[in-house]
Amino acid sequence: MLDYTYEDWKNRAAGLSFRGQAFIDGKFVDAASGKTFDCINPATDQVLAQVAEGDEEDINRAVAAGRAAFEDGRWSRMAPGDRKAVMLKLADLIRENLEEMALLDSLDMGKLVKDAATVDAPGSAHFFQWYAEAIDKIYDEVAPTGPGDLALVARVPLGVVGAVTPWNFPLDMATWKGAAALAAGNSVVLKPAEQSPLSALRLAELAAEAGVPDGVFNVVPGFGVTAGRALGLHMDVDCLAFTGSTGIGKMFMQYSGQSNLKQVWPETGGKSPNLIFADCEDLDAAADMAAFGIFFNQGEVCSANSRLYVERSIKDAFVEKLIARAQATQPGDPLDPASKMGAIVDEKQTQGIMRFVEEGKKSANLVAGGERVTVDGKGCFVQPTIFDDVAHDNPLARDEIFGPVLSVIPFDSEDEAISMANDSIYGLAASVWTDNLSRACRVSEKLMVGTVSVNTVDALSAQTPFGGMKQSGFGRDLSLHSLEKYTALKTTWIKYKA
Repeated sequence: MLDYTYEDWKNRAAGLSFRGQAFIDGKFVDAASGKTFDCINPATDQVLAQVAEGDEEDINRAVAAGRAAFEDGRWSRMAPGDRKAVMLKLADLIRENLEEMALLDSLDMGKLVKDAATVDAPGSAHFFQWYAEAIDKIYDEVAPTGPGDLALVARVPLGVVGAVTPWNFPLDMATWKGAAALAAGNSVVLKPAEQSPLSALRLAELAAEAGVPDGVFNVVPGFGVTAGRALGLHMDVDCLAFTGSTGIGKMFMQYSGQSNLKQVWPETGGKSPNLIFADCEDLDAAADMAAFGIFFNQGEVCSANSRLYVERSIKDAFVEKLIARAQATQPGDPLDPASKMGAIVDEKQTQGIMRFVEEGKKSANLVAGGERVTVDGKGCFVQPTIFDDVAHDNPLARDEIFGPVLSVIPFDSEDEAISMANDSIYGLAASVWTDNLSRACRVSEKLMVGTVSVNTVDALSAQTPFGGMKQSGFGRDLSLHSLEKYTALKTTWIKYKA
C-alpha cells in the first residue's frame, strides 16, 4: 500500500461502494422520514452517496435498541474474555479493510489518502486492540473495613452512551469514543458529522461481522440540529461524549440540564501555542515540526499548533525556514501520493477560513500563501498560510480558524512567552522547543493545557490521556483514564457474622 501510485488509488476509489443507510439494531435501515442528504467529495465537488438523514425518530429507535441490548446483558454482561475476543476481531477486520477505510475518509472529507492509510486507519485498529486488551485487566476493589463488613467497589458500565464525533478524523474519533465505551460494556449510539459519515457506517458493519451483538453499536447519520440535538436531549441516554466546537459543547451541556442530567464529556476547541526558544539547537527540526503542527490534515486539527511564539533574536531566521516549508507544502489531489496537503472539508469551512485570511491581510504581515486554489479547476483548497508579527489580540491569534493558517508572534522573555501562551480561552495542547532541561520542565509546569509536547508537537498515544482545560473541555480520551467517562463506581456493602 505504501508504494501505491496515483492511478492505483484512483482505481481503488472508483471500485468502492458506499453504505448510506443508518445502522440500527444490527441492520442497515432508511431514515424513518425517508429523507437523505448528499455526501460530497470536497476535492472534486462530486456527490459520493445519498446518506440517510436521521432525526429524532431514528435516534429514538437507536437508543431503544441500545437500551434493550444493555438490559438483557448480551454485551454488558458478556464474559470479559469473550468481549475482548470480539473487539480484537474488529481490530483485525479494520486492518483487513485498511485501504477501504482510508479511502472512505479521504474521499469524504478531503484528507490525504496516504495519511489515512498510514495514520488514521491503522491507528483505529490499534486503539480497538488496545482497549480490547484492557478489558480483562481492570480489577475492582475491596475497601478497608472492620470485622463483619465487606465493602466491594466495582466499576460498572453506564448503559447507553451517545457519541457525537467531528469530521476532521472521522474513523479515529469514532474509535476514540466507541472503543472505550464498548470495552466498558456499554451500548453506543454514534452520530457522525454530516460531512463525513461513510467510515462510521462501514465501521458498524465490521463491528457486526466481528460479533458485536445487535443493538450494541448503532450509527445514525444526520444533522446536528436534529439528530445531534435529539441525542443530547434524550432521557434514556446515560452519557454523551462529544468532540467539536466549544459552542456546540456548551449546547450539549445545556441539553443535559434540560433532560436527565446525563454526563457530558466535551473535547472542544483549541488554539495551541508552540514556543520556540533561542536555546533550541536544532531549529530545522523545530521548523519541520512547526509546519507539520499547523499544515497536517490541512490544519483541521483541534490541537493544531496555530500560535507560534518565537524568541525575537531568532524570529526572522526562523520565519524564513517556515516560508520555505509552506512553499513546499502545496495542496493537491488527496489521492495523489505526491500531494502535500488535501482539501478543506466543505465550502462552508473554506469560506470561513478565507474570511480570517482576508481580515488578517489588513492587520498582519502575510508572508506565505493566503489564497484559495483549485485542483483541476475544482475543489475546496487553501494554500498553507503564514502571518508574521501578529498582534497578540488579533483574531488570527485568538480564534480557532481550523485551517492551514499560522500566526507568528515574537517574545523577549520566558515569562512573556508563558503569559501569552496562557492568555487564551483554550487549553488543549502546547509545544515547547528548548535544549535547556530546566526551562523545559519549568515552562511545561506553567502552561495550562492538557498536553505539553517538548521538542515535538502534538504527541499522543493509546497509553496517554488526551483532553483539555478551560474551554477546550474536560474528561480524557485515550489511556485507561478514558474508561472513567463510561463507567460508574458501585459499592456493595455486605455485613456478615465475624
